[in-house]
Amino acid sequence: MNLDAFAGCLSSASCLITQTSAGLIIGMLLFLVACGVTLIFGVLGVINFAHGAFYMLGAYLALTAYQLTDSYLAAVLCAAAGVGLFGVAFDRLFMSRVYNSNVLMQLLVCYAFVLILDDAVKMIWGAEFQSMGMPAAFALRPLHVLGGLVPPFYVFLVAVTIAIAIALGGLIERTLFGKIVRAAAVNRQMVSALGINTSLLYASVFGLGALLAGAAGALAAPVRSATPGMGVSILIESFIVTVIGGMGSIAGAFTAAVLLGLVRSFGSIGFPLFTDGLMFGLMVIVLLIRPQGLFARGSA
Repeated sequence: MNLDAFAGCLSSASCLITQTSAGLIIGMLLFLVACGVTLIFGVLGVINFAHGAFYMLGAYLALTAYQLTDSYLAAVLCAAAGVGLFGVAFDRLFMSRVYNSNVLMQLLVCYAFVLILDDAVKMIWGAEFQSMGMPAAFALRPLHVLGGLVPPFYVFLVAVTIAIAIALGGLIERTLFGKIVRAAAVNRQMVSALGINTSLLYASVFGLGALLAGAAGALAAPVRSATPGMGVSILIESFIVTVIGGMGSIAGAFTAAVLLGLVRSFGSIGFPLFTDGLMFGLMVIVLLIRPQGLFARGSA
């Protein structure tokens, strides 16, 4: 515990800007992973424990695509699309067979693929840490804001994530697909009785959730090292986000992710050995006050 450093940061504009920007980066990546988790759970009723492995796969696909194309944009698009397609295949071939099973069976299937994907990554890319490095387009001088330093890539990542959040909210709220998705989340039997191809709908939702996780891994590649098993920690944090924000709520996931990112960023200064405890403590407080999370399910 270092309360003097924490108080000093709160009284310093430069430290506030630096830590806030770092917290927003953590929050944006958490949101992209968590909104995939909450979308899949809200419609399919499946808690996808393999979602962190999709994030890892996105990071490695982005590394390969960047090496081949030397284009960060192409790397992100290829990684997101590749993981999205993998998610559709994973859903149709495996998860669809355990939709009506108990949670334990779903967990076993997902955990099996976590182990399979971890070993596959070791075989294809190796077990050592790998880093994309900062793309040339973002290798610029940091922005000076009230004495704090904000890397241009941070601004890009926050802007892209906000754009994705707005687009996802519009897709769910204002399109026919979104109306069907929300209806399926409430009564999937009725949706099926209306003649809608629920198998295609479920595959689309699962693929969209996987695509978001892959995009998160690709967007994180310039600032985080890729390593087998990297999806475990962000999966745990994304579930905390989902619980705090409210199961099935995209708006809740965004709010909780930003809040959790700031808690982790500022907590690393005042409580460097207790940052995980702060996150779980926040989750406990929210559950005690509002058990359904900050946003009720279906409010996204």
